[in-house]
Amino acid sequence: MKERFNHSNYLVRKQFFRIFGEAFHIYDPQDGLVFYVKQKAFKLKEDIRVYSSEDMMEEVLVIKARSRIDFSATYDVFDPIYNETIGSFRRKGMKSILKDEWVILDNQEREVGLITEDSMLLALLRRFLSNLIPQTYVGTIGQHEVLTFKQRFNPFVQKIELDFSMDRNQMLDRRLGIAASVLLSAIEGRQD
Repeated sequence: MKERFNHSNYLVRKQFFRIFGEAFHIYDPQDGLVFYVKQKAFKLKEDIRVYSSEDMMEEVLVIKARSRIDFSATYDVFDPIYNETIGSFRRKGMKSILKDEWVILDNQEREVGLITEDSMLLALLRRFLSNLIPQTYVGTIGQHEVLTFKQRFNPFVQKIELDFSMDRNQMLDRRLGIAASVLLSAIEGRQD
């Protein structure tokens, strides 16, 4: 199971056509499916499940909002296999209007890092002119980059490249990084 989380690169692909809810496939560098994500529609309090495969027999991560619709929401990431909270993400409410910013919290609620959208100019263009401009996020712990999240240009299917290769010392728990990519993909999907 742990080898699923040990890759340095992943591809997150949003399922093209769904009537209710969202679904994402996450592939390893050899194009093997390593995670399947199903997000239910019409939920006031976000509850996203990450499974080991499309049969949804084994949950590997759970992402839950602490409260209902909230401008500065906090999302907890839980590992149901090891029965542990891994960490959380807190959206910076006012700052995220113009440019997305998320605080990374460890399992003790301490701020350990930040995930930010690439540039203010591109963020404003995306929000006010066209959502066809691909997004890029950078995750840092201290002054060290630990992940990049780059959306490929595709007007029909959302594809995101998740890269941990710069995090050679594994400062960020990969499970938390995978959860971040899922959360950003899901939240971005509602902003379009």
